[in-house]
Amino acid sequence: MVTIKDIAERAGVSFSTVSKALRDSPLVQNKTKQHILSIAKDMGYQPNIAARSLVSRKSGAIGIVWPSIERAALSSLLTRLNEELEKYGYITLLSISNIEFAIETFRRYQVDAILAFGDRDNKPNPIDSSAMQIPILTYGAADYTPYSAVDVNRGQAIRLAVRHLANLGHKEIAYIGEPKSHDPLQAVKIEAFQEEIRHHGLSLTDDSILQMNGLEFHDGYIAARMMLDRPLRPTAFISGGIDLTRGILRAVSELGLSVPHDVSVVSYDNLPQMENLEVPMTVVGVALSSIAAAIAKTILELIDAPNMIKTVHLEPELVIRSSTSKPFSNAE
Repeated sequence: MVTIKDIAERAGVSFSTVSKALRDSPLVQNKTKQHILSIAKDMGYQPNIAARSLVSRKSGAIGIVWPSIERAALSSLLTRLNEELEKYGYITLLSISNIEFAIETFRRYQVDAILAFGDRDNKPNPIDSSAMQIPILTYGAADYTPYSAVDVNRGQAIRLAVRHLANLGHKEIAYIGEPKSHDPLQAVKIEAFQEEIRHHGLSLTDDSILQMNGLEFHDGYIAARMMLDRPLRPTAFISGGIDLTRGILRAVSELGLSVPHDVSVVSYDNLPQMENLEVPMTVVGVALSSIAAAIAKTILELIDAPNMIKTVHLEPELVIRSSTSKPFSNAE
């Protein structure tokens, strides 16, 4: 069985350097890291988590607190993140308990790091993670967490959506994605929508945003039906996420309308499955693979420096597909 010692001997570096390189530590120069990874691959190295734990006093496990809100985007992210961490020999342990109980459980299991989500029901009370010697990373809570964070510039994503539709000539743009209960992640999107609509001199009324019970398929469906039944219906929707988008598409279809001929749709959530919806979806956001890679990289950095506080902001992109076009009345 190939060991880290074998790789170190062939690479002409120390055991410690190989260990750090295999965990993608920023403390190893990229040229050296790539050299070590190439040798490890050629030798057929497979990480032995139990042995590594005895040497490094690390468990090789990452604790993840399951989001309190079930959404397709978060489930997809967790799957991709698990795959990303496996590349570095880590396993993931999931907890569906409330965040304080989950963190205490993970502490007893001596995980190497903890990932929590900043959804509205999952904001942890401040915990002295340095005293626990377990770094805590949050996703989606950069503006209100005392811990390290990886987050997406959600406001900029929605601004990109508004600009795209405005440039196509849309005047009546509606936003679907405001839940009745306060959700700080959604509030950022709504504020950006309102600001960008005003910036382009477009109409912003009480009908431009419809408050809903939640952010699921049915909520998107009901909101779109109500808006499309109005005498002056929107020519474009911006959706707050993939679940809402699926509901919007169902409502459009049931009313005998089509996307983008009768209404254009831009969706938040830059997920691979967006291209495979019944209408390939124009999206805004950060690619799922990029988010997972950023979270994994930050977790590994925090494991090497558990007392460090780091915040990573990811910038979104606009991916144009066939769900958007000029308003039919303006089309050439």
